[in-house]
Amino acid sequence: MGNPAAVCLLEDAAKAADERWLQSVAAEFNLADTAFLLRDSDGGGAPRFQLRWFTPVAEVELCGHATLASAHYLFTSVLAERDTVIEFATKSGILSAKKVPAPGSAGVSGEGKLFIELDFPMIDHFECDNAELPSIPNTLNGASIVSVHKSATAGDLIVELSSGKEVTDIIPDIHEIKKCSGRGVLVTGPAPAGSGYDFFSRFFCPKFGIDEVTRHLCPKLYIQHTESMQEQNPYDPVTGSAHCVLAPYWGGKLGKQKMTAFQASSRSGILYLEVEAAARRVRIQGEAVTVMTGTLLA
Repeated sequence: MGNPAAVCLLEDAAKAADERWLQSVAAEFNLADTAFLLRDSDGGGAPRFQLRWFTPVAEVELCGHATLASAHYLFTSVLAERDTVIEFATKSGILSAKKVPAPGSAGVSGEGKLFIELDFPMIDHFECDNAELPSIPNTLNGASIVSVHKSATAGDLIVELSSGKEVTDIIPDIHEIKKCSGRGVLVTGPAPAGSGYDFFSRFFCPKFGIDEVTRHLCPKLYIQHTESMQEQNPYDPVTGSAHCVLAPYWGGKLGKQKMTAFQASSRSGILYLEVEAAARRVRIQGEAVTVMTGTLLA
């Protein structure tokens, strides 16, 4: 259950720089994201690794669940027990992952579990120019739209609906979503009263082939997520990078620094978020499981 990601720890710097080879490996794995690691000698006190992420069709600049998977693998299989923090040199700057206790609101015992906190950049959002918008009502099959914003980096459309139930119930038109100017469409809405969550969300990114990729292994980014084999209800991932903009968006609306977000999908997923506005960071906690290991021979 949850988000699967392949994690490749490379020893050959030439391979790590060969984008054609990296992309072909990611296409062969055919998971939504494959992470490639290379030990970086430029780190200070904490171990540092170069990290890149590829979908089956393209490289991406930020990926949450594949970073979690990378940190989990390094903590459990590569680094010493005393190492509690890892740094990653990425296209989105230096990211960190550290061992933390289980979230207090998770309702589970942290004994024997490795929980990891990701420190990601906060992403701004701004109002959309109407000329940039596709036919959003048609894209979301007539859902009641409160507002439409756009993320400052990937250009994702952030479509707020009137309720979490509408977020859960929408059946998007993937062909219309492919016409959007940015990476994909984030659909979000306020969580129902008494649910224990602050907001719901779903994310559709067919341009990167993600709606055609099934995920059924690991890890749980305290962020589990969904897949669907039905053409009319394509797979919509629970993505850490999407919540780098959703966390400040809802934090501003709700006046909160700490929030619990819910992925409204058949397999569902929970994200424990903390916004540090002054530092412009978003922290996400989660856990992962290694389900198989192997060696790349080509």
